[in-house]
Amino acid sequence: MVKLEVVTSSSDGEETPKGPNLNGIDAVVDEARAWLVDRQAADGHWAFELEADATIPSEYIMLNHYLDEIDDETESKLVAYLKETQGDHGGWPLYHDGDFNISASVKAYYALKLTGEDTDAPYMRWARKAILGHGGAAKANVFTRFALALFGQVPWRAVPVIRVEALLLPKWAPFHIDKVSYWSRTVMVPLKILAALKPKARNPRGVDIRELFVKPAHEQRFYLSNPTGKFLGWVMLGVDYVARMAQPLMLKSLERKAIKKAVDFITERLNGEDGLGGIFPAMANALMAFDALEYPKDHPDYIICRKAIDKLLVLRDDWGYCQPCLSPVWDTGLAAHAMLESGMTKDDPVLNKANEWLRGRQILGVQGDWIAERPDVRPGGWAFQYWNDYYPDVDDTAVVVMALHRADPEKYREAIERGAEWIIGMQSDNGGWGAFDANNDHMFLQNIPFADHGALLDPPTADVSARCVGMLAQLGYDKDHPAMARGLAYLRDEQEDEGSWFGRWGNNYVYGTWSVLCAFNAAGEDMQARHIRKAVDWLNYAQRPDGGWGEDCSTYWQHRREEVKTSTPSQTSWALMGLMAAGEVNSNSVERGIEYLLEAERDGGDWHEEYFNAVGFPRIFYLRYHGYSVYFPLWTLSRYRSLKKSNTKYPQYGL
Repeated sequence: MVKLEVVTSSSDGEETPKGPNLNGIDAVVDEARAWLVDRQAADGHWAFELEADATIPSEYIMLNHYLDEIDDETESKLVAYLKETQGDHGGWPLYHDGDFNISASVKAYYALKLTGEDTDAPYMRWARKAILGHGGAAKANVFTRFALALFGQVPWRAVPVIRVEALLLPKWAPFHIDKVSYWSRTVMVPLKILAALKPKARNPRGVDIRELFVKPAHEQRFYLSNPTGKFLGWVMLGVDYVARMAQPLMLKSLERKAIKKAVDFITERLNGEDGLGGIFPAMANALMAFDALEYPKDHPDYIICRKAIDKLLVLRDDWGYCQPCLSPVWDTGLAAHAMLESGMTKDDPVLNKANEWLRGRQILGVQGDWIAERPDVRPGGWAFQYWNDYYPDVDDTAVVVMALHRADPEKYREAIERGAEWIIGMQSDNGGWGAFDANNDHMFLQNIPFADHGALLDPPTADVSARCVGMLAQLGYDKDHPAMARGLAYLRDEQEDEGSWFGRWGNNYVYGTWSVLCAFNAAGEDMQARHIRKAVDWLNYAQRPDGGWGEDCSTYWQHRREEVKTSTPSQTSWALMGLMAAGEVNSNSVERGIEYLLEAERDGGDWHEEYFNAVGFPRIFYLRYHGYSVYFPLWTLSRYRSLKKSNTKYPQYGL
């Protein structure tokens, strides 16, 4: 525990707390930085584990049994993980200590049964009872029912009509593939091949899950649902019904032509051992599509696709899981910021290697799918993964550009300018930025039955937009620049009634509010303005009695937006950096938050944090970045120390 400094009151001679001892902070910062340095890869990058829920390891097992490529040793470790993550409700949640989720539970149960787990074991009986109590496997989402259809567990009418011929539609068509997000695109294209060919899993052990259906699966009449409850959703259900009736009339020649186009799309973007789209669901669907197309197992595309999937495994001695993707560029960019904040100079070999690694990952020669909306913009972004040339990430690009600019603006001038050019070019018409595409806001598509996950699109969001505004401000763009003016107006318009901002890619309003306050500070906004003070008041209100901050993943449901289970180091760090951006470094709230970080349990530079801290798709898919509890507390303590020692009220950077 770090002791408080004290100052003697002039009125009554009593000692009152002044704030955390800066010498104590120095010791923690030094220890945390050394811990992080020790975990840097030889080539200069950092890559921490990225954990999702039970769905991904379950799907990995199901993929193996679909292909008859069973790996009992690996799968036994995934089984141990699935057992460990089973919730007190009997099923599996979408995040640590979360509510029962029917889709995750059905997949986990089936995966466990595929590996030979005894269905009469207490934990399997418990899971089965929970699943049946929530309506059974027929209530699972579209992606789960599609997987079950491949295994012959539900009829194909259990999933919406998915026609591969849609890939032949002209660009103006309402269902053109360019109108959905990058992650939907890379998942759906191979899925369309599977929907056309309707292959059946090898399933060599002949495992079924008939016991998870309240009514036999083939007797169930209604599987499809209206994802939004709106009138347009009912219209889309009618369209699906008509399309289903018309399927026998579809020309096989068109189907073959469309399948070829789908294969061309996949192979062009196969992305080596980093995989299609860099994400597990797209890779798994691509591998099953290759199998359905009767690719031999020694085909180069089949081999590389399998390797990309297996690279996602995290295996320990007695347990393991499969990551949804890898996050090295994101981790390295953020870790570099933490190192810079801690006082490391550009000449330090640690930082120099990290920056050189980042510079080498800039995507300059490939025009990705984003050109559909921005054909005249030159490439210049960075991906989230090691490589993902067709899908650079706006958020990553802004973070990396700011890190390179802080380190050495002259040395990295060319990379910085190309990155900024790409960011400006990717601004959407409403002034905000999405994560991967511009103007990806065709909201009517959220009403189709396939979109029951609610994450088909990539519209602009406050957190990504704030990072872009912060980057431009740090580079010297003033508030009158068109991109800045429109971005700032967008951020002001997006503020919630109580003063916070929604966090699309991190939990949740604390994450969004931190992001926007940093952008406003960098842009030279009046930090005493009403909308800024409203945000500060909200952060003060959200602080917990222990001095920390924490938002549960359930806050993505509007009626649960104030739920908190515990404070966490990463969320506390975001709140503190938001408050410091607003000039609150000397406030009681900041001092209590700093004390929380100093006293929180940690292992060197890794603060203990088991709760999930990010989101892939709100209400559907959540993430735990293992690096967040490393570099964010280091960054925050270092920023506090710098501001206190320099007697400066505001940080000078865009993040």
